[in-house]
Amino acid sequence: MQHLRTPDSCFKGLLGYSFEPHYINVDDFEGGELRMHYLDEGNRDGEVILMLHGEPSWSYLYRNMISPLTEQGYRVIAPDLIGFGRSDKPTERGDYTFQRHLDWIRNILTQLSLSQVTLVCQDWGGLLGLRLVAEHPEMFARVLAANTMLPTGDHPPGEAFMKWRVFSQEVPEFPVAGIIKGATATELSADVLDAYNAPFPTEDHKAGVRQFPLLVPISTDDPQTDANRQAWQMLQQFKKPFITAFSDSDPVTAGGDKIMQKLIPGTQGQSHTTITQGGHFLQEDQPVQLAKVLLQFINDNPISTN
Repeated sequence: MQHLRTPDSCFKGLLGYSFEPHYINVDDFEGGELRMHYLDEGNRDGEVILMLHGEPSWSYLYRNMISPLTEQGYRVIAPDLIGFGRSDKPTERGDYTFQRHLDWIRNILTQLSLSQVTLVCQDWGGLLGLRLVAEHPEMFARVLAANTMLPTGDHPPGEAFMKWRVFSQEVPEFPVAGIIKGATATELSADVLDAYNAPFPTEDHKAGVRQFPLLVPISTDDPQTDANRQAWQMLQQFKKPFITAFSDSDPVTAGGDKIMQKLIPGTQGQSHTTITQGGHFLQEDQPVQLAKVLLQFINDNPISTN
């Protein structure tokens, strides 16, 4: 599989992002391997918090949540999906599929031998993360879902998403930082915007971010419809602690939290919250607030009593 690797020089001096890189190799399904990057911070013997990003962000999105969590003794792992961040970037859009992304990120669980994981998922982090929870419930202790959903194509995706889908395919130059800026409720500095652009020095590096919007199931003829339906059947049996922390200013995912609270047994009795003054990328807008919600959720649901 033909792929690009963003030069390390692109990641030097990024504001608030001085973490040591870690890598695993994953199958490219064509006889070769791709390199996947992940952050691994905090106590190696602590409980694991796995943070999955979405489109078109990368692990940089979680930078301001990591210290509040590691200071409390947790081990925080934040991968970059293939095609994003410091991970390798296949150059052909057809190389990116929902199933391949799922299989690639599954390697973080298996190669690092993770267990009793607390999942934090937003945007595509939820599409992939909730599938992993459904397929490997024994690996997860808790789930925090923020501004995400696991669509099957059985219901219309909504006007906001369809406008985004069209824009993502028609815009001549894919404006990664501009998309982040437009989906946050706070003013982002030039340094932060530069950091979001850093993994994508050319349009050739953006095949993955271009393709992602087309991989969201919007009709029942989508190749992942049946698998996502089956995942929902499993999630409707998931009784481990599950909390929603959606923001108050995200038109794309608004209401998804209520669906999860209705269908997933583990949501019962949890202190679901709305993150105020937060856009779609609430980790950027309100990282401290979201970290506090996560820590309280963990404290309220110790693994020994699950």
